[in-house]
Order: sequence, then structure tokens, then C-alpha cells
Amino acid sequence: VQLQASGGGFVQAGGSLRLSCEASGSIYTVNNMGWYRQAPGDQREVVATITRGGTTNTADSRFAILRDNTKNAVYLRMNDLKPEDTATYYCNADIRTRDNPARLNNVWGQGTLVTVSS
Repeated sequence: VQLQASGGGFVQAGGSLRLSCEASGSIYTVNNMGWYRQAPGDQREVVATITRGGTTNTADSRFAILRDNTKNAVYLRMNDLKPEDTATYYCNADIRTRDNPARLNNVWGQGTLVTVSS
């Protein structure tokens, strides 16, 4: 089971980006999903989370998290980006696999870099 993130890139301040992350493999269910970010020299911090039922928790009102359970995917829409948003963004998910549905696995994606210029 793995998470594949995409959508990062270079954007000017005030711009928008949409990150995508899709889980693949022998998946039974995907529970909570989320986005985290880590800037150089900083600790990883939570950006937004979403439950399987769609309840969201977002650290910044400029960001919106969505998911598509039919695709085991989660998205992060980021508006009015600022230079301080520059970081590597990671998706995360709690996943149950078909071979062991009783076990909840916490899985990280590989990260996608977002660079915001002033």
C-alpha cells in the first residue's frame, strides 16, 4: 500500500495550487486522511485532516481539504499562497489492507514540494 502525492510546484504569492494524493495497493478501507508540511529546518506540522465521513479540520482558512472515497484520494486546495507556505507537503492516511483488515496502518506519501515566491 502506498500514497502518491502530486501537484506541487512553483507559484507566486497570492496564487493557488491543488495537491492530490491517491492511495493504491490492496486496500480494504481508508480511514482518516490528511496533509502535513515541513519547511527546511522546521518540524512537520499538520495542515488539514479529513475523516472518512468528510469531517474536516483545517489549520488555515486559506486551505481546503477534500476527499474522494471512490478513488481513495485526498486533495488540498490552497489559495492566497504566501512565501511562508513554502514547504514539502506530505499526505497521510490510516489504511486497512485486504490481507489484515483488523490492523490500521498509518502511511505517508513521498511529499511534494511547494515553493511560493514573493
